Amino acid sequence: MPEFRHGLVIGKFAPFHRGHQLVLDRALAACDRVSVWVYSRPDFPDMPSPVRRGWVREVYPARLYPQLQLLPDAPNPPLNGKPDGVHRAYVRTVLDSWGVQPDAVFTSEAYGDALAEDLGAAHVMVDAARAAVPVSGTQLRADVHAHRGFLDPAVYAHFVKRVVLLGAESTGKSTLTRALGEAFGTTWVREYGRDVYERENGLLTPEHFLEIALGHRALEDEAARTPGVHRWVFSDTNAATTLMWSYLLTGTALPDLHALADACRDRYAHAFLCGTDLPHEQDGWRASTEVRAVQQAFIRQDLGTRGVPYQPVSGSVEARITQVRAALTP
Repeated sequence: MPEFRHGLVIGKFAPFHRGHQLVLDRALAACDRVSVWVYSRPDFPDMPSPVRRGWVREVYPARLYPQLQLLPDAPNPPLNGKPDGVHRAYVRTVLDSWGVQPDAVFTSEAYGDALAEDLGAAHVMVDAARAAVPVSGTQLRADVHAHRGFLDPAVYAHFVKRVVLLGAESTGKSTLTRALGEAFGTTWVREYGRDVYERENGLLTPEHFLEIALGHRALEDEAARTPGVHRWVFSDTNAATTLMWSYLLTGTALPDLHALADACRDRYAHAFLCGTDLPHEQDGWRASTEVRAVQQAFIRQDLGTRGVPYQPVSGSVEARITQVRAALTP
């Protein structure tokens, strides 16, 4: 039998971390129903309130936690630096307008007693000493990567940047992608198109190229949530190159593939173009050295047309890693 009818949890959740989860877990265990209100003023441009609410919902999906209700944004919240009394009055007014009447407030903060009293509710303090989860939002915002162990993978993925390695056939993309993942101690994504190409014995349709782009994108998203990820995900090729191959091999491309190629402009934090200074290796699937030069020209043209900044890399694998490291080091 739950202790309370309706619990309330309020926070910035910037970012949503294991300490917040501890509070929510306690509330969910003790209440028939739990309302969660995410608010901050000013908001956080790199993780606005819809994103932060999305984290809560992803970690606590509705199908598993139907008793958890996410409250919407409310107009004109007081500045974060305003006195607690101002915030308490605002919370009381907004909750009254929404018809939200909790009988328990769950926090790990000193303001919880006064807020609960104002709302006519009990206050349940959770881990006030931060002994169970020794981290704060302030610490995470200062260095989210150093404290990433306190974040659910779905939350940390928001802070992981994607780096794409581009280039024609036999320019060392696959080798460099793997080597960068190992050198940076993070995850990397193979070229999914090769899987489909070999599966279909090279007989690809425009639909196959859309499948390749979607599959590659899914692998990138998965890599950003893998426990071993740290700061970067290195990716071998992107949808814009897949678009090029669709035209080269089928003479056309589907509109959805064009849209995925357009999205590459904002999807990747950095783009590196692997040079053609490596010897051309023929593995039975690749075209000739002359065709490689044409492919490289198309990729350069696409980057220029889309206005995507990129850095060429050349030389040995070790030299290329050094060049990438220099570009990614603040």
